[in-house]
Amino acid sequence: MRSPAFPPRRASHLVRYIFPAILLLGIFYYLSHRPRDPQVPNTYLSSGHDTSKSSSSSPPYKQGTPDVANQPINQPAKNPSSNQKPVHDNPEGDSKPAHDSKPAHSKPDLPVKPAEPVELVEPVQPVQPTPPKPSVTHPIDELVRIADKDFQDLLAKESKTLAEAAQAYRKRRGRHPPPGFDKWYEFAKENGAVVVEDFFDQVYHDLNPFWGLDASTIRDEAMGYEMVINIRNGNASAESDWFWTQIWLDMIQTIEHLLPDMDIALNAMDEPRLVVPWEDINAYMKKEKQSRVLSPARTIIKEFQKLPAPIKGDDKSLHIVNKDWEDTNPYWLIARRGCAPDSPARKQPAMTSFDGKPNFSSAWATPHQYQGYVSNSTLSSEFCHQPDLQGLEGIFIKPLTTSATKVLFPMFGGSKLATNNEILLPAPMYWNEEERFTGGDDHGPPWDSKTDPLIWRGVATGGRNNESNWKGFQRHRFVAMNNGTKLTCAEEDIEAPVNFELPGATYDLAAQKDKRLGAWVSQWSDVGFTDLFCDDKIEPKQEDGRCVYTDQHYETVLGQKLAVQFGYKYLPDIDGNSFSGRYLGFLRSTSLPIKSTLWREWHDSRLVAWKHFVPMDNRFEDYYGIMEYFLGYEDSVPGHDDVAKKIAMDGKSWAEKVLRKEDMQIYVLRLLLEYARISDDRRENMGWVEDLIS
Repeated sequence: MRSPAFPPRRASHLVRYIFPAILLLGIFYYLSHRPRDPQVPNTYLSSGHDTSKSSSSSPPYKQGTPDVANQPINQPAKNPSSNQKPVHDNPEGDSKPAHDSKPAHSKPDLPVKPAEPVELVEPVQPVQPTPPKPSVTHPIDELVRIADKDFQDLLAKESKTLAEAAQAYRKRRGRHPPPGFDKWYEFAKENGAVVVEDFFDQVYHDLNPFWGLDASTIRDEAMGYEMVINIRNGNASAESDWFWTQIWLDMIQTIEHLLPDMDIALNAMDEPRLVVPWEDINAYMKKEKQSRVLSPARTIIKEFQKLPAPIKGDDKSLHIVNKDWEDTNPYWLIARRGCAPDSPARKQPAMTSFDGKPNFSSAWATPHQYQGYVSNSTLSSEFCHQPDLQGLEGIFIKPLTTSATKVLFPMFGGSKLATNNEILLPAPMYWNEEERFTGGDDHGPPWDSKTDPLIWRGVATGGRNNESNWKGFQRHRFVAMNNGTKLTCAEEDIEAPVNFELPGATYDLAAQKDKRLGAWVSQWSDVGFTDLFCDDKIEPKQEDGRCVYTDQHYETVLGQKLAVQFGYKYLPDIDGNSFSGRYLGFLRSTSLPIKSTLWREWHDSRLVAWKHFVPMDNRFEDYYGIMEYFLGYEDSVPGHDDVAKKIAMDGKSWAEKVLRKEDMQIYVLRLLLEYARISDDRRENMGWVEDLIS
């Protein structure tokens, strides 16, 4: 029986309630499934956007007191990306501090914090991109490819006429060429020179700061120095009979008839002597830049001034400023004052002890490397961004001699570090062509006839090694790294190396993964000291090239003439007390130079790394990777003998075109014409402008 309160309903009544209910359910369903607005972008949709570039041009460093004893060198931030594009040297003619340690180069990639994940209701799954195939291209392949292009770009700048040479000069230097430029160009062409303005960048790197000094000061300082070549009325002479002076005099006398009056002060030491503070050089360079002007041709002075007779003997000291020569050790404290104030070399603490195993901080090398290999050899030779090198190079630890000044004056020398202020001439052994440095007329057999892989011979130089510092010397490190027994002991955790480290994962060495690095190196390396160059304070005096504190680590071997070494394919070149005098001989040979250096020479702007030679980092951590690339490893890693041969032959061919004695004459003539102008009181209005007048 139904209750009277709930009478039965007709079907038409039910429809009135069901329809609104369905409508309400539909609206609710629509609103509940509508996507929410995300708070951050969908990171998976923008993965191709690169946000990883840093604005910093050098690794970060800890701010602190520079000279804190025994503090470790702070580690730079690790660079997580090894895929940055390689950067080769890019010398410019623009005004910069002469030892500015921040030339243009690619910025290292720094880590970027990932975006927070976005929670979405039932997100649409993105289509996953196909992961790229692993690259089979070795980093060295890319470096060689870019070097070839850089070299072709350099050749495209060659000047074929005097007018083209003058135009290239004005474009790159910002002023008119010096008086005598036409005679210089004529001399260059008569001697079959390749004339590219870039080849003379070192001249302006060396001379530009002197525009910040008065011309009379330059003349007085040069004339009053103790060791000088004087040029008067087209005749060069010197009072000193020191053998380097006589070699340089012989070179200058071949071009004396083209030179105006001047005095050339010479550095008698292996080591450079001028380190003017960065702040002072920066001020001089500002003056140089202000002096750049292309004055109207009709106002230009075309002749050099005549100078009085040279000063003789005791009267010299009356005309010069006191240099306050320093003998501070370690030399790092002197060398780094030429670095910018915000550079790691200036900011990081200075080491005071070199007795333990050296500190290797390869991350400081990131600015000049591409995937572990040197991509900018000029930057690699600078140390302002590499504070760990203070404990890895003999010159910074204890040079053979130390006598330095902060005073800028025109001193000429054969080599220098990045922060030194000498004016570079071709080194005496290059001009003199001593057989022990050049190999004589024998440059080696054809590449395919060479049967032995690699050789290095040398004395344990680099500075004054002793019982408490030798572990930091570069030649000691390199020889130890070629000792297969030491490598095997290190691999098997029998004995840790005392002055080097095993290579890192960057190089992915097959021999190292097989724990056969020592055995592999022993197959191809013929490396050894001919003399351990022991501390002369040790008693009793050491004989036969032995040394009581390094005898347990090194055996001496017989020396080999360069003509014999040229029978090997690979020739490492390692700095000694200063630059290596064998480098030019290596370049002219049929072998492949593997060059590691901190030193600048006159010819640097003429050579392209990976085109004419193989650059190696000064820590040598890339050494095994370089050799694995060229030699290969058993059946698992192919070698690149053809690439090595091409670089060796290209380097030899190029050296025979641009590193001849004639090229040294042409370089020095250009250098001394510029030096004479800077020393002239009328220098701002002097130049060669005949091409503009005609």
